Amino acid sequence: MTGATKGAEVYDESSISVLEGLDAVKKRPSMYIGTTGPRGLHHLVYEVVDNSIDECLAGYCKNIWITIHPDSSVTVIDDGRGIPVGIMKKQNRPAAEVVLTTLHAGGKFGGKVYRVSGGLHGVGVSVVNALSKWLVLEIGRDGKVYQQRYEKGVPVTKLEVVGKTDRTGTIISFAPDPDIFETVDFDFDVLAQRMRETAFLNRGLRIEMKDERKDPPEEAVFKYEGGIVDFIRHVNLNKDPLHAKPIYMSAEQENAQVEICMQYNKGYTENIYTFANNINTHEGGTHLAGFKSALTRVVNDYARRKGMLKEKDENPIGEDVREGLAAIINVRLREPQFEGQTKTKLGNTEIKGFVESTVNARLAEWLEENPGDAKAIVNKILGASKARMAARHARELTRRKSLLESTALPGKLADCTMKDPSMCEIYLVEGDSAGGSAKQARDRRFQAILPLKGKILNVEKARLHKILNNSEIQAIISAAGTGIGEEFDISKARYHKAIIMTDADVDGAHIRTLILTFFFRYMQEMIEAGYVYIAQPPLYRLSADKKDYYAYNDAELEELTKRFGGKKYEIQRYKGLGEMNAEQLWETTMNPEKRILLQVTLEDALVADEIFNTLMGDDVEARRQFIQKHATNVRFLDI
Repeated sequence: MTGATKGAEVYDESSISVLEGLDAVKKRPSMYIGTTGPRGLHHLVYEVVDNSIDECLAGYCKNIWITIHPDSSVTVIDDGRGIPVGIMKKQNRPAAEVVLTTLHAGGKFGGKVYRVSGGLHGVGVSVVNALSKWLVLEIGRDGKVYQQRYEKGVPVTKLEVVGKTDRTGTIISFAPDPDIFETVDFDFDVLAQRMRETAFLNRGLRIEMKDERKDPPEEAVFKYEGGIVDFIRHVNLNKDPLHAKPIYMSAEQENAQVEICMQYNKGYTENIYTFANNINTHEGGTHLAGFKSALTRVVNDYARRKGMLKEKDENPIGEDVREGLAAIINVRLREPQFEGQTKTKLGNTEIKGFVESTVNARLAEWLEENPGDAKAIVNKILGASKARMAARHARELTRRKSLLESTALPGKLADCTMKDPSMCEIYLVEGDSAGGSAKQARDRRFQAILPLKGKILNVEKARLHKILNNSEIQAIISAAGTGIGEEFDISKARYHKAIIMTDADVDGAHIRTLILTFFFRYMQEMIEAGYVYIAQPPLYRLSADKKDYYAYNDAELEELTKRFGGKKYEIQRYKGLGEMNAEQLWETTMNPEKRILLQVTLEDALVADEIFNTLMGDDVEARRQFIQKHATNVRFLDI
């Protein structure tokens, strides 16, 4: 921790305001952190770090240290000013204790101490305290070290001076309550990804991580002097950039700042990530809308002025202009309006115009000053526009006229008889042989079967018109009923479970990844809605005493062989789904009462993009390194 000497508004006990108390958090933790599963567990660390980031945004904190201890407790240290320790008159308690025990208590509500703040709702540290078995607070401030201990959110010691120091900052150590969380086992990689993102968004901030559960401890340090310019280079790391230098633009007005970085690559997918006060706004919002409208307008105006678009030519639309674009939009504002506690969509109407005017001015300048790169970008966009027009006909072939009209369905689909999508499921099955067994095995009331022949097209390397000409992808789109791309409508989904069922071998894993890549790139809403699953067929069948027993992994097989150690038994290693008869396939993989399904989730779009690009893109060396790193602990890909 280092001293804080920057002049600003006074930050002491008078800065802390209070709205309400803590009991509801313990009763309904999911209301405050979303879930008591792994995602909610990691959210505890983010909430503590967010307070340190607020100090960073205010110009004080330069370093954050995060340590996962062997007992799965976590310590977060910053070198900010330290939480105020003076007595608050109304509460007759130290300000730090009020912050740790009261919802909506903090220095961010008055608007004077923090010009911008990520933890807008102010529930962060108090929620962490309420959901922890124990928490220890240590503050360096005014030359003294203050300390206080809490158990299950209740202070068990007073805030007292325990030493002297010439440094300032806050140290929070906590152990998540195992009675509340499904697991208290933190994933270092998940935390590291979030901290890397945070460091990108806060130029010059240094975040150091250490995992003491490993021997030797795993460590990671994130610091980016280039800020979001380095972020864009990271996003395009395994892609082929269309222009060497990313386009950076920024602007500031009284209550808001915006910085945007963008770079085109030679691929076909767009990757735009938006942030407001360091919060990843997954659902976009007004800042994204302003960026998109200005980008399309500026590029079309430039293309027409330079004669690259003739008078008779149709203007490229937004999806053409964004093909192969990677962009980061980072706004900071005084009074952010987020939709809901999850803060995934920005609602401030004034930000749309602010971002639009920034892009209008700065991007137009860049295009004029970089004519070679500008020409390459416009040519790519014109190519995308022509490909989109070519895709119109292919799209018509795959579009369903209505939800219940079966005439447009693929001929090889064995549909179910029920019409309620919430009750229906479709199996995407590798090969005609397995498809035949699955058709015999299924419960035709609610289970549909779509056999897929061989490996579908790798959509990572193709434009939409080629994708739509692929017969297997056509079949998936037609059966799903949702449409694709801009026309996608989740309400028209014919099945609320799309189950990928492939062989448990290398080819099966490849086919599974190809299908997942298609869903991620063109039907991502299906994943977000929780409609995509991976079937888990058994790897082994053990026959003993005229009965069959199934093992889904090597550990289960070992248990079975121990169980029948003194008896005669036979073991079959399944090479493919086709080796199981209909009865076996139903019993092991399709019976809702006994089967194992893995739901595909999308925790982080950036991480998923990196993985799919690595596995399915052109960079062979990156793919080899990824496989080497994960081969020992991954049986199949599940994003």
